[in-house]
Amino acid sequence: MRKIIIALSIVFCSVNLSAQEIALPQYVSHMADNPFLISPTYAGIGSGLQIRLNGVSQWIGVKGAPDTQSLTVEARLADRFGGGITLFNDKNGFTTQKGAKLSFASHLTLSDFHDSFLSFALSYSFVQFGIDTSENNTSQTLPNRAINNSNFDVGLLYRYERFSFSANINNILNKKVDNFSLTEPDILRRYTMFTSYVFARVSRGVEIEPSMLVEYYEADKRSRTDMNVKVRKGINDGYLWAGLSYTFLNDQFFQPNAIAPLVGLKKNGLYLSYGFSVNMNKTQDFNYGSHMITLGFDYDRRPSLARCTQKMMIF
Repeated sequence: MRKIIIALSIVFCSVNLSAQEIALPQYVSHMADNPFLISPTYAGIGSGLQIRLNGVSQWIGVKGAPDTQSLTVEARLADRFGGGITLFNDKNGFTTQKGAKLSFASHLTLSDFHDSFLSFALSYSFVQFGIDTSENNTSQTLPNRAINNSNFDVGLLYRYERFSFSANINNILNKKVDNFSLTEPDILRRYTMFTSYVFARVSRGVEIEPSMLVEYYEADKRSRTDMNVKVRKGINDGYLWAGLSYTFLNDQFFQPNAIAPLVGLKKNGLYLSYGFSVNMNKTQDFNYGSHMITLGFDYDRRPSLARCTQKMMIF
C-alpha cells in the first residue's frame, strides 16, 4: 500500500504541476450557482452581492490527495460594471498553492428587444506555489521551495435571452522558470469555453439548465469536457436544485472520467450545496471519490437600471 501511495504522489506532482500553477482547480464548483469561478465576465450580473465559500476534497482515502478551499465575492459596481475577488488555498501532496485573483467586468446591451448582451472582463492573479521538501526520502536536508507568480486572464461573455456563451484565456503571460526541473512548465495558458441554456417554466416554478464546459491546456495539449444539467424548483423565499455532471477527457471521447451528482438549497439569501464525484477510471480502486461543500450568501440590492446586468432567469 505504501508503494501505491508513493506512486500516486509522484503522479500528482508530475501530472498536475502545470495545472497547479496559477490555476484554481474548478472541479464542479461552478455548478454551485457560481459561474464567476469559470469566467470573471459573470461579475455583477444579478441583483447584488454574492459570496461563496467552497471546499473540495478529492480522492478521499488517498494520502496527500488534492484538497482545495476557495472564497469568492462578486458584486455589481454601478449599473454596467461588476467586480470580484477570489481567495484560494490548494494542497496537493507536497505541493501547495495559495493566491488571490481580482476581477473587473464591463457589460453592454446589444439589443433590448431580444435581451442581447456582451461582457468583457480582465483579472489579475497573484499565486505563491510551494513545495515541502521535509520528506524527500534522502539523508539531505533541502530547503522548501516557494515561487511567487503574477498573471492576467481575459474573458468574453455573450448572452441572448436565456442562452449564454463565454470564452476565456487564463494565464496569458509565460512564467519565468528557474533551473529547478526540466519538466517545470513556462507556458501556463489555459483556454475555457462555457455555454448554457435555461429552459424556464418547464412546469410551474421549475427551470432546467443544461451546460457544457471545455478546458484546454496549451503546454501539454490536455483537454477535458464537463457536460452538466441542473433542475431548479422554486419554494417560498428560495429554491431547491439538483444536478449531474459528466466529465470525460477529450482524447477518450465519451469514456466517462467522473460522474458527480449534486444537490443544493437557497433560502432567504442563504445558500448550501453538496456534491459527490465518483471516478470512473482505475484510481477508483484506491479512493472513495471526491466531495464538495459550498456555503453562501446572496444580498439583494435595488435592481440595476441597465438590462445588461439583470439576471435572465427565474431564480
